[in-house]
Parts: sequence; C-alpha cells; structure tokens
Amino acid sequence: MATIKPNNPFLIAGYYAPAYFCDREQETEQIINALYNGRNLTLVAPRRMGKTGLIKHAFYKLHEQQSDIITLYLDIYSTQNLNEFVQAFGSTVLGSLDSVPQKAMARISQFIKSCRPVFTLDELSGIPEVSIDIAPEKETATLKEIFNYLQSSEKRCYIAIDEFQQITEYPEKGVEALLRSYIQFLPNVHFIFAGSKQHVMQEMFLSAKRPFYQSTQTIVIGCINKESYYDFAFSWFKKRNLTLSKDTFSGIYDEFEGHTWYIQALLNRLYGYAENPDQEKVARAIREIVEENEYGYQNLLAAYTSGAIRLVKAIARERVVPEINAGAFISKYRLKAASSVNTALRTLTKMEMVYRTENGYIVYDRFFAIWLRQQPY
Repeated sequence: MATIKPNNPFLIAGYYAPAYFCDREQETEQIINALYNGRNLTLVAPRRMGKTGLIKHAFYKLHEQQSDIITLYLDIYSTQNLNEFVQAFGSTVLGSLDSVPQKAMARISQFIKSCRPVFTLDELSGIPEVSIDIAPEKETATLKEIFNYLQSSEKRCYIAIDEFQQITEYPEKGVEALLRSYIQFLPNVHFIFAGSKQHVMQEMFLSAKRPFYQSTQTIVIGCINKESYYDFAFSWFKKRNLTLSKDTFSGIYDEFEGHTWYIQALLNRLYGYAENPDQEKVARAIREIVEENEYGYQNLLAAYTSGAIRLVKAIARERVVPEINAGAFISKYRLKAASSVNTALRTLTKMEMVYRTENGYIVYDRFFAIWLRQQPY
C-alpha cells in the first residue's frame, strides 16, 4: 500500500519522514549515539517544543542503520496510577518483539500469568495487538512479568516513555524504585525518559536521593536555530512558488520565542493560504486560531478562582514575569498579598497554565496568552 504524503509540510502532529523534520541534527546524533552505545537517556523540553518528533526522528534514523531493532513509544501523560501505567506499558510492549504472530502469542502466554491478555491482529501488518486488564493489587506482578518478557528477547529494543515525570503523581509509593530495579537488568533494552517539567525531571535523575540518580545521559532541548528554521520553511514555500521573507519569518519566530509547535501552527496556516506570507496574513492566521479556541479558553478560566484569573491575565500582559512577588508587578496589576499570589501561582503551575522559563514566568499556551491580552482586566 502506497504511503500518502502530507498535503501540508508543516506538521503539527505526528512524524512522517526526515524531509518534514527541521534541523535538530546535533540532538538526533546525541540520541542515536547514546542508545547505540547502551546508554539510557533523559530528554527534557517544555511541551510542544518538539521532543516527540525528535524521538521518532531518531528512531527513524536508527532503523536506517539497524533494520532489525525494535523501537517503541508511549505517552503516559494521561495515566493516573500504577495500574494505568502497567496497562499502557504492557499494551505497547507485549507482542512487539516477535514478527510471527503465533510465536508472539505463545511467548506472551508463557510470561504473562497474573492477568489474561486479549489478542487482536492488526489488519495491515498481521502483528498481534495486546490489551491487558489488571486486577487491583496485581500491578507489581504484571509489571515484573512484562520486564521478564523484555529480558527474554535477544532483539535490541529502544523504548521511549514520554511525560515520564507523571509517575511522581501516582498515589502508590516506590514506583520510581520499582521501575529502576527492573530497568537496570535489561542488557538489550534501552530507554528514553522524556519529560516536560524540567524541575521534576532534574530532581528525579540528578538528585542523589532518587532511584534514577545518574543512571542516564541528560539532553535538554531548546529552540530550533532561527536560521536553520527559516531555511527549512523557505524551501517548502519555494516548492509551491511562494516566497516567505526573512522579516516575516523572524516576526513569527520572535513572537513565539522559537517555540516549535506555535511556529509550525502558523506556518501550516500560511502555507494553506497559497499566497505569499506577510504580516497581514500572519495576523489573520493568529486571529483565526485564537477565535477557534475562544470557547475552550472561556471554559478553562471558569474553573479557576478570581485571584488565579487575575494573575494569569497579568502574566499574559507582561509576557514574562521575572519576579512574581515583585512589589512593582503586584502593585501594577492590583494583585492581593504575596501569599495569595503564591497560592494562585502554585495552582496555575500545577495545571500547566503557567510555566517557569529561565527568564521568568510565562503563560504556557502562547495563543491563550494572546487571547488573555485581548480580555478586559
């Protein structure tokens, strides 16, 4: 079956092929080198900076070099406890190490005894897809069986677990130590632990008190180089006989401070207009995206206290706030006492409405920030 190419080269979801992936050459080489040489990785970047695409790009390149390897990816952001993690992990891993369906099902049945796996076959590949329903208090036993299944394979396997910091939110104690105890005894399996909460990930992997201390190589992902990004974007517009000026692109890049997804979202719109991009069309694209999300933004604010709403609006208007308790900032936006501001900030940060960068606090969703600046204060 022929693979259908994307209609728009500026992808805002998923990964297609190297031609649709911009730069990140150094980071890609770091990932490939680490995995190839048996080192686990910690990959840290804010959400929507492109870490998922980078992981899949590195996996694509690894497959070009080693066609017989297994690469697996799972995102655990939505998991709330150990049971849900084991179900997601098992569904990703089980059946993936054997190309022959009968052998896969036999090996799974050999190792998984604590629950009953449900097998279905992918209509296109014929590879078994496995789901498991784990009874309460059986999670630890099932997890051990999954790792035993991984350990039994002679194939080289690379597994990426995205939003790995989520395990620190589970109600069960000792999940980090449990995973570390199994992962360290898998000579043919190597992991990428990716996360978006930098302070949590650093604590997990760089604190001597934590189980994963110094067990990985750490890579922190920043913005794509502006010149490289412009060359990438210019070349795609040129293929459509359109001209993207450096000034227009620079305005987009600077407005969103190099944050990949937001730049991609705008380039995707501009490419779809099939006209030479300029500042007027950039403004039109931003306006469209913000208006499309207005209903969601309104509902989002409805869940917060008036103090939190006032604070997030103030941060949006400032764009970046170096010192949240600075007297000038609190006075300018008529905020309450510093203690109330800190309470609201903890809520906004936990819910990822606000994010702390090296320069200070920002509203995480850049289009949401634009909408907030348009609202009465």
